[in-house]
Amino acid sequence: MIQLKVNGVPQSFDGDPEMPLLWYLRDILGLTGTKFGCGIALCGACTVHKNGEALRACITPMSCQSGQIMQAIALLKEKPKPTDQDIDDGMAANICRCGTYQRIRAAIKAAAEESA
Repeated sequence: MIQLKVNGVPQSFDGDPEMPLLWYLRDILGLTGTKFGCGIALCGACTVHKNGEALRACITPMSCQSGQIMQAIALLKEKPKPTDQDIDDGMAANICRCGTYQRIRAAIKAAAEESA
């Protein structure tokens, strides 16, 4: 289950993690101020703010864990006890729209410790 705040109100989402944020806001929460325009992040009609940064809700999935997890598995196979720098280097190609790099690093360290 994904926990997030929308307009300062805590929300929970237990649906398809590939659902674009746009449809969660409009269809699930009923917040129709965010508009669908092009569906490919070019027109800006779906722009929302996340932690003060603008992003296009039409292409932002509710969760992007699968790519992060696959990259972390590959990293741990190569370096079973990675340092912070190893993790940063190994995960650099994966962009996290949520900005949760510190939590991703902590999760990789925890997985490495459990595997040891």
